[in-house]
Amino acid sequence: MNKLNDILSLIDGYIGGSQWFVFLLLGTGIFFTIYLKFPQFRYLKHSFRIVRGKFDREGDQGDTSHFQALTTALSGTVGTGNIAGVALAIHLGGPAALFWMLVTAALGMTTKFVEVTLSHKYRETAADGSIAGGPMYYMKNRLNLKWLAVIFAIATILSSFGTGNLPQINSISNSLFETFGINHMLTGGVLAVLLGFVIIGGIKRIASVTSRLVPIMALVYFVGAIAVIIYNYENIIPSLVSIFGDVFTGSAAAGGFLGGSIAFAFNRGVNRGLFSNEAGQGSAPIAHAAARAHEPVSEGLVALLEPFIDTIIICTITGLVLLSSGVWTEKMENTFQETDMVVLDGTYSERNKDDVEQLHNYLVGKADLPLFTGTLNVTNGIIENQPTILHARSVAEEIKVWTNDQPYSGKIEFNEGNIASGQGVTLTGKSLMHSAPLTTVAFTRSWFGDYGKYIVSIGLLMFAFSTAISWSYYGDRAVTYLWGSNKVIYYHIIYVIGFFLASFTDTTIIWTLSGITIALMTIPNLFGILSLAKEMKNEVKSFWQEYANRFPDEKLPKG
Repeated sequence: MNKLNDILSLIDGYIGGSQWFVFLLLGTGIFFTIYLKFPQFRYLKHSFRIVRGKFDREGDQGDTSHFQALTTALSGTVGTGNIAGVALAIHLGGPAALFWMLVTAALGMTTKFVEVTLSHKYRETAADGSIAGGPMYYMKNRLNLKWLAVIFAIATILSSFGTGNLPQINSISNSLFETFGINHMLTGGVLAVLLGFVIIGGIKRIASVTSRLVPIMALVYFVGAIAVIIYNYENIIPSLVSIFGDVFTGSAAAGGFLGGSIAFAFNRGVNRGLFSNEAGQGSAPIAHAAARAHEPVSEGLVALLEPFIDTIIICTITGLVLLSSGVWTEKMENTFQETDMVVLDGTYSERNKDDVEQLHNYLVGKADLPLFTGTLNVTNGIIENQPTILHARSVAEEIKVWTNDQPYSGKIEFNEGNIASGQGVTLTGKSLMHSAPLTTVAFTRSWFGDYGKYIVSIGLLMFAFSTAISWSYYGDRAVTYLWGSNKVIYYHIIYVIGFFLASFTDTTIIWTLSGITIALMTIPNLFGILSLAKEMKNEVKSFWQEYANRFPDEKLPKG
């Protein structure tokens, strides 16, 4: 497992986790924001009016309403990125990572406006009569780059697993196990059956489910989050200060004593911001292509709301929950995951300034430390002559070794800092936490007490399950583009099987894989929309001119 994760991390480091990808993503958002004169601010009010149906026209072609398209796309973005992803970003990059998530979202509003408009304009009607759209269609029909369209469609299928499928059920099963003790396989099996039932009905059933599920899940989560923030009201201002103040210092990044770096917070914040709102990834255009709209720009304006709702509102609330409760810097009892753990050759103390500096440099990739290879003796669960064990980017404490739920006595073999395969032991102890378990703990720091964790579990269940539903449609349309609608059934079968298997697969590997598939999908889409920048500007100008003629008494923005 560790070797596989190392390989995936190396690949992710060259694409999704690299600086050039971050700058490509942000650069595209900055370019279109300036080129289109800040549409995310000028058109925001009008976007809400379109969603309410004020400017609808009879006879518009499509399978869903504006609101259903928005909720379907939101259900694809509002998921583990809002609960587990924010916790992971703050764990890795500190409070400043949340700031960069918000910046990414603000710029992403424009990027999503552009990609949805262009994709809606070049959508098609599939052989079965349903609407099929997405970046692959403008790549084929407008850019005449069929090879790029094929690359994007393949990447979409891969990303439907890496973004919408595997990490979603993984977070659900972990959260339900943490809260209720429900077996991971049982969770995966039951939800896989429900998933199969929903996605067989196609976009109309999916839109019907998500248009009801999204408002309910948002309300439940909001109530629980606000309870935590108000309960810890004295930490609200310090939390906001840390979000913006640490941007230029990195002083509180990467989990308290380990410190951090400005670059680390920037990279992780942007990366997680993209995973959360998917702006630039090209996924939402597939859902919005099915909307009933005469003018492509109108649907682009609806899509503009997604990063605003998903990241600027929901992720900010999650971030304030984590920071105001203080759990992100607390060591808590948990079961160690092997891919989150490394055994160093030697002992290091958090109370020693030189040791802390060495650990910091090691964790941010600036220096290497010797890793332990050899055998350790264990007596009644306690490791003799224990070297320093890092788990979740922190020095683990009060470590015990277990086998079959009983304290272990015997020997453990280690190879280059990792437990040798076939040992059959589990380590527990106190360390920092991240992802969904961290958010779960944070929600208990309110008047609800331990009941707060149920809100996270239920919210995560609804958030992540709806994400898996929407992403099945994205992969469905990509399969339709590549091989026709008659092959979709085989994709659905594999999708459901993968959903079940990921319910009991290691979390860290899932998150690393998701980063890779995001990049594989995003890069072709950004290339495509940048190539059509001039056409996009003309579309916007024509749209507002037409609206001015249709609604002469309305006060409308200018293109």
